[in-house]
Amino acid sequence: MKKVLLLGSGELGKEFVIALKRKGVYVVACDKYDGAPAMQVADERRVFPMLDGEALMRVAREVKPDIIVPEIEAIRTEKLYELEREGIHVVPSARAVNYTMNRRSIRELAHTELGLRTADYRYASTFEELREAAEAVGFPCVIKPLMSSSGHGQSKVSSREDLRRAWDAACQGARGDIMEVIVEQFIPFDYEITLLTVTQQNAPTLFCPPIGHVQKGGDYRESFQPKAMRPEHLEEAKRMAAKVTEALTGAGIWGVEFFVSEKEGVLFSELSPRPHDTGMVTLALTQNLTEFELHARAVLGLPIPEITLERQGASAVILSQVESQAPQYEGVEAVCAAPRTYLRIFGKPEAHVGRRMGVVVCWDKLEADQEALRDKCKGLASKVSVR
Repeated sequence: MKKVLLLGSGELGKEFVIALKRKGVYVVACDKYDGAPAMQVADERRVFPMLDGEALMRVAREVKPDIIVPEIEAIRTEKLYELEREGIHVVPSARAVNYTMNRRSIRELAHTELGLRTADYRYASTFEELREAAEAVGFPCVIKPLMSSSGHGQSKVSSREDLRRAWDAACQGARGDIMEVIVEQFIPFDYEITLLTVTQQNAPTLFCPPIGHVQKGGDYRESFQPKAMRPEHLEEAKRMAAKVTEALTGAGIWGVEFFVSEKEGVLFSELSPRPHDTGMVTLALTQNLTEFELHARAVLGLPIPEITLERQGASAVILSQVESQAPQYEGVEAVCAAPRTYLRIFGKPEAHVGRRMGVVVCWDKLEADQEALRDKCKGLASKVSVR
């Protein structure tokens, strides 16, 4: 029986563990707090901070996994190189995890080394450098910590007067021990997509139908699949996704994000070497295989004969408006009463204001009105409240 050590145990990790368990895999789930979602369905759990390199090595040597799967960005990645050299398979590879945990590394790879089109950008490690970078890029611009997740610390800045607020937000939202930001030109895109890309150990790279999504403050609020787009733009996104994932090496699913302008074309935005939050729409069985099933198969080296679009779907998140040590949920009945709808409560042991606590996914026929489907999904999600 294969043994997987999962580093990070959030809601995406929970669905991934379920997919692994259906393949007969033994899973040890890790996170910095006990009772995290993926721990609830794993065989064992370990509680320690992923940025504690000594603790990571101690747990890895105690568990003796065949495979290590990072589910979060903030990990002591140099230790993954060491474990990889010892013969443990790191997903998708130690190189990929190291590059993608830091926005500087992945941007330099994509733009400088591979020549992919991106927004103009600068870096800053002090407030004074931030002011200079914003002046160089121009207003409006977007400021993000080099290490963060779920949009934490990200701001759109319209003028010089907003810079101090954005700097403070970036410092508070940063993860890990790097205090540096990237200042990006704001792209007046028509829409943005996630192109879930599956690299395999001994088979061609596959692509899921494009997923449209809406973000607020850099954090996902809703997604929908398939996102209609011009064929030439989709082919360009596939070309760029294949190029950057090949350079990073390894097998697994990647969430590759793009800005799309009908006038300017496709620009590379970001990349995650793991299931993507916008890909939760695949829980509506929009595809023959969900993103979690695809990741499990790619990680284990199992065949993926094809990825097919089965129906259209939409997802909308449930956010907490309260602080709670024992969250309860109201409105669940209303969601469950709706046809062609699934509800996922993640099971996080604590609720915080703005924390993602669940998701609603809805589906319909491919020829149905997608806007109406999205409105239905958002309406249902708004009925669920945390108390």
